[in-house]
Amino acid sequence: MSWILVFIGGGLGSLCRYAISKLCLSYEGFFPLATLISNISASLLLAILVVIFSKKPDLVWLQPLLIIGFCGGFSTFSTFSLENVQLFQQAHYSWLVGNIFISLATCFIVLYAVLTLSK
Repeated sequence: MSWILVFIGGGLGSLCRYAISKLCLSYEGFFPLATLISNISASLLLAILVVIFSKKPDLVWLQPLLIIGFCGGFSTFSTFSLENVQLFQQAHYSWLVGNIFISLATCFIVLYAVLTLSK
């Protein structure tokens, strides 16, 4: 059953990721905005779900659907990596460093803040 839940959640998360990329099409800058929005949103949702599941152990059966599947499909480390390689190849070094720092720092801070504030 967990395999099916991961499959469904991953598909739904991927659809949300795709929707964000379509909503950001009008943005014409070098910065990969859609990936940043997806990863921050997925990190925020992941933190909230971890808090909920720690307080409601009877909902643990939803973890494969929501944490592994949805958040895994919604966030996108592979796209983040590809976009950073492209920024490097195009010699957009300041955008590259900014993207890496902003993405990693923001996702870390969001997760840390939610988990800390929930205690």
